[in-house]
Amino acid sequence: MVCFDILSIFPEMFESPLNSSILKKAQEKGLIQINLHNIRNHAKGKHRITDDAPYGGGVGMVMKIEPIDRALSSLSYCHDKEHTVVILLTPQGQTFNQKIAEELSGYSHIVLICGHYEGIDERVRLHLVDREISIGDYILMGGEISAMAMVEAVSRLVPGVLGNCASSISDSFSMGLLEYPQYTRPAKYKGWKVPDVLLSGHHQEIEDWRREEALKRTFHRRPDLLEKTTLLKEDKQKLKKLLTEKMS
Repeated sequence: MVCFDILSIFPEMFESPLNSSILKKAQEKGLIQINLHNIRNHAKGKHRITDDAPYGGGVGMVMKIEPIDRALSSLSYCHDKEHTVVILLTPQGQTFNQKIAEELSGYSHIVLICGHYEGIDERVRLHLVDREISIGDYILMGGEISAMAMVEAVSRLVPGVLGNCASSISDSFSMGLLEYPQYTRPAKYKGWKVPDVLLSGHHQEIEDWRREEALKRTFHRRPDLLEKTTLLKEDKQKLKKLLTEKMS
C-alpha cells in the first residue's frame, strides 16, 4: 500500500477528485490511502495565520515555516523516514514525468506540501523536504492541482489499482514512446473503419502494427523521446524510412 499525506490550506479542494472512480475503489480495497491535512490547524493564534509579508519587501505574501513544520511533525512518517519522501510542489522544482512517477511508486509513504500565495519560506526547501517537483512550466494559484495529478499518476502504478496490470506498461511514456492508436466497437462508423489488422486476429501482426504506429506517432509529435528510449534494429529502420519520407 502507498500512503499519501497531503498538506494544504485548502484541503476541501481534494475531496471530490480523490474520492471518485478508480482512486475511490483503490482506497476501498486498501491499495492506497489518502490523508488530507489542513496546514491552518497547525498555525498559532486566534486567526490561524499561515502567511506573512516577505522580509526585504516585495509583492504578495509568503507561507510561514512554523505551521508546515508542525504539520509534518504530526505525521507518522517521522517514524519511517527510510520509506518516505517529502515533496514540495513548486514551479521551481524538477518537471514531473512518468519516470518520476515510477520512482515515487516505490515509496510506501509520500508527503505532498502544496505551496500557495507568492511563495514559501526558503527554510522549508532547505530543511524540511526531500524533493521539489513541478508539473510544468506554467504558474497555478497553488500546489493542489499538481498534487492531484501526482497522486493519480503514482496510484495507477500501484499493483492492483488498475484492472489489467499491462495497462500501465503500454501507456504513453512508460515504454519510451507515445501510445499506439486505440479502437473499439463498432468496426465501422459513418464510413470510418477500424484498421483491418486489428480485426485479423493475428496477434503478432497486431503487435507489429502497434509498435510501428507508436514509432510514427512519437516521430511526428515527440521526436525528443526517441533519443531517450532503447530502439530495436527494426525500429531504427522504420525511423530511417519515416525521416526519408519527411524530407522528400
